[in-house]
Amino acid sequence: MSFSPIVKELVEALKALPGVGRKSAQRMAFHLLERDREGARRLAAGLQSAVEKVGHCQRCRMLTEETICGICRSPARDPRLVCVVETPADVLAIEDSGAYGGQYFVLMGHLSPLDGIGPDELGLDVLDTRLAAGEIDELILATGTTVEGDATAELIGELAAAHGVAASRIAHGVPIGGDLEYVDAGTLSRALTGRLRLAGRPAGVEDA
Repeated sequence: MSFSPIVKELVEALKALPGVGRKSAQRMAFHLLERDREGARRLAAGLQSAVEKVGHCQRCRMLTEETICGICRSPARDPRLVCVVETPADVLAIEDSGAYGGQYFVLMGHLSPLDGIGPDELGLDVLDTRLAAGEIDELILATGTTVEGDATAELIGELAAAHGVAASRIAHGVPIGGDLEYVDAGTLSRALTGRLRLAGRPAGVEDA
């Protein structure tokens, strides 16, 4: 017995979510159709609105419905200190730590040549422009502690050094192979405080 074409289409659509296989997608579809049709309507409306209205901040590439996101516009944030992360989820994780008061640059991934992800796909041309303009004094490289994350951090550290900008690597307590969005706030706070210097001039040192 096969599903109705519309139910089958819904199951296939739900499989687009990370970590959701066929059986999980089936359970979600059946739950929405059998027990929570109002929730299904809200989900559909929310998805449609987000897809149509949410884009990327022109300065940091964070997901936002505005040209410049709220963090980049905030006068309470230090625009000379920029934390480079892989995903919007990483921004939320660091914000939850309460240990950081600068701005961000969101790569939306990491270097992965086998998947066709290089510097251009990570928006490094945008970051390079900001570094060249002298807008940034220090980059905190908070990419994941995977091989790809380390390679991405090394490339960005070299980019910072070419512009004479200090670069430090997040450290202390972040597990090897871990993703920032799953690290607790206390561990992230210690990691930001104990970051390691990689290249460029020391933070706070002005040109002669």
